[in-house]
Amino acid sequence: MPELPEVEALKDFLTENLVGHELVRVLPVAISVLKTYDPPLTAVEGREVIAVHRHGKFLDLETDGGPHFVTHLARAGWLHWKDRLPDGPPRPGKGPLALRVALETGAGFDLTEAGTQKRLAVYVVADPQEVPGIARLGPDPLAEDFDGASFAALLKDERRQLKGALRDQSLLAGVGNAYSDEILHAARMSPFKLAASLTPEETESLYRALRTTLTEAVERSRGVAAGRLKAEKKSGLRVHGRTGDPCPVCGDTIREVSFSDSSLQYCPTCQTGGRPLADRRLSRLLK
Repeated sequence: MPELPEVEALKDFLTENLVGHELVRVLPVAISVLKTYDPPLTAVEGREVIAVHRHGKFLDLETDGGPHFVTHLARAGWLHWKDRLPDGPPRPGKGPLALRVALETGAGFDLTEAGTQKRLAVYVVADPQEVPGIARLGPDPLAEDFDGASFAALLKDERRQLKGALRDQSLLAGVGNAYSDEILHAARMSPFKLAASLTPEETESLYRALRTTLTEAVERSRGVAAGRLKAEKKSGLRVHGRTGDPCPVCGDTIREVSFSDSSLQYCPTCQTGGRPLADRRLSRLLK
């Protein structure tokens, strides 16, 4: 799933390639992708893009005098830029193409979604706050005014485990499964430590890990073409998706805990005092 760093890079890429250009046609291929109907999708056609914004994991194309075109790429969605779109309208079928956006230059982009769980979403709204997922977002962890005190206030009465708290978009916008693993590894904390149990020193350490991990990921992604962002993300991850590999910090074997629809990775030496966490599918967790 694209998370804050990749969506930020897509925002920068689209700012460079879309702002000042007209959205000539917006062609839905999978009707399920459309989550709003008033104003209609055609309301953005013939309008110039004047800005591109990021709200957590949402991309927002603002048009001149018109509505916002907002998309969330979900778990398996992606944006593919094309300097020259194919001639003729796209044909509905069983492929991954969900929607195509064409500019007056002949360039544009496709939104695609792999797999059978169709969660990619497109909204056309007068105000981005009309999108429920945006309206409930917590603060952006890279915002200039999001300091250590702000982070401590969020966690003060948080009774959940750190892994779940960091992924909650209503608590903190933009962090998902991959970067929560990376942040907790950088902070040397167990994913199952209770957020409210952190000492002030631990909270400050987690805040620094949060900001540093995301800032470095954004910098790695900056200037990378949209089509290469997935590979860039994977190459920069130190523990997530690397079960069985040696930890780049201490050399211990990276372990995994699996859930029904996801998994997390961690280093026992760096994060849990050398104790492996039991896989939740088989037995209860070791705290």
